[in-house]
Amino acid sequence: MRIHPDPTLDVRSLAFDVQEKQMTDDLTADDIRTLLKLEPHATCGFVRATFISEKRIAPGGLPAPFADGRPAGSALYFMVTPGAPVRLHRIRNDQLYHYYLGDPIEVLMLYIDGTTERAVVGPDLRGGQRVQLLIPGNTFHVIRQRHWFLGASTEWPGVEPADVEIGDIDTLAAKYPQVADDLRTFSTPVGD
Repeated sequence: MRIHPDPTLDVRSLAFDVQEKQMTDDLTADDIRTLLKLEPHATCGFVRATFISEKRIAPGGLPAPFADGRPAGSALYFMVTPGAPVRLHRIRNDQLYHYYLGDPIEVLMLYIDGTTERAVVGPDLRGGQRVQLLIPGNTFHVIRQRHWFLGASTEWPGVEPADVEIGDIDTLAAKYPQVADDLRTFSTPVGD
């Protein structure tokens, strides 16, 4: 059976019309924080949890440190600005950063095996930026940004407060001497 388009359907009149100007061009960081109801957060600028799974992994269903059970997954929006950066921290859980709007961020990751990696999360795929970045559990990380960045983080198993640890810059600089200077400056915004 061949399906013929409905001649009465005019996609130009639908609510999702493509606009010549992107809808975000006139939004400021303050506008986005208000529209998405983002709140100040101790480690990640401004945050709003958008999903915490009602399905739980039962106690004993995961190895330590998750042996007491966890939500199957969680997700949140986060926005960082020069005045509200990401602090050096780690979570026990694997997490995936997603780029949504704004300037790219440079992420410095300190892996538990003593190696490090830098990655840029942003929209310029041809320039090597990524729209998603996996940060393995227990990886200390910090970011550097120029203006503002809106993204998301999805985590599995779901994050609970006990899963988050703020990093001590001096201790980690000693463990990762190859990036010691960056650890001391990464939370400082890049100049224009």
